[in-house]
Amino acid sequence: MTKGQKNIRWFLVIYVVTLLTLHTTEGQHLTGDPCTVQILVPGLKGEPGEKGLKGAPGRPGRVGPPGEMGQPGVKGQKGIMGHHGKVGPSGMKGIKGDMGEHGPRGPDGEPGVPCECSPIRKMIGEMDIVVDQLSSELKFIKNALPSPAAIAGIKETDSMVYLLVKEEKRYSDADRYCQARGGHLAMPKDDVANTALASYITEAGLSRVYIGVHDQDVEGVFTYVDRSPMSTFSKWRKGEPNNAYDDEDCAEMVASGEWTDVACHPTMYFICEFDRDAV
Repeated sequence: MTKGQKNIRWFLVIYVVTLLTLHTTEGQHLTGDPCTVQILVPGLKGEPGEKGLKGAPGRPGRVGPPGEMGQPGVKGQKGIMGHHGKVGPSGMKGIKGDMGEHGPRGPDGEPGVPCECSPIRKMIGEMDIVVDQLSSELKFIKNALPSPAAIAGIKETDSMVYLLVKEEKRYSDADRYCQARGGHLAMPKDDVANTALASYITEAGLSRVYIGVHDQDVEGVFTYVDRSPMSTFSKWRKGEPNNAYDDEDCAEMVASGEWTDVACHPTMYFICEFDRDAV
């Protein structure tokens, strides 16, 4: 129901109530002409009026939530190069370059003062021999070991050269290491060689090393790693070999020069031997 219809209904109700009231009180209150009573009844709804003027703007509303991030714009053009910055510090010194070609020979010098040079020549000759020996040893060390820091010097006898290798390896790996460089694990076959190896171990500050003695082929029958028999010399400590735990098939030398049988799988230092004529 519209608002106009509600108004008409309301006034009709008032009209009816008014008529009933006038009818009941006609004799008391209406002494004149009944036609003089005016009853106001609302008329029909008029035509809509013209649109009014635009009102003043209202108050600003609350700030809404931020919108989603837009797509990145197109990259702008490269700007103009700026001014040069300050000169930085000097870099590290470069690697020394290759030696250049020999220059032309210079003029001959003035003749020297005569002197007795025989003693000096003799001393120089002896020094040349020492230098040659040291050069040979250094070449041998470089060929025998990838890291010279892993050795404790060189020991020599009349027939052998020994290197104590300070790289812990299992017995089989140690022997392969020596063989790959033209030698074997040290095989002391006489007292001279055994004493040299014992002093070598002591000077290096070690307590024990692997040597080239084992019974891996036949239990209880020890041989050298070159499979030669041990028929003339041995240096077993008292009570050795004892094959403790049925697992001691290799040999070590302690600083005193004595031998003990040990297991082959632990890692320890070792001594390689090389034929002196082959060095």
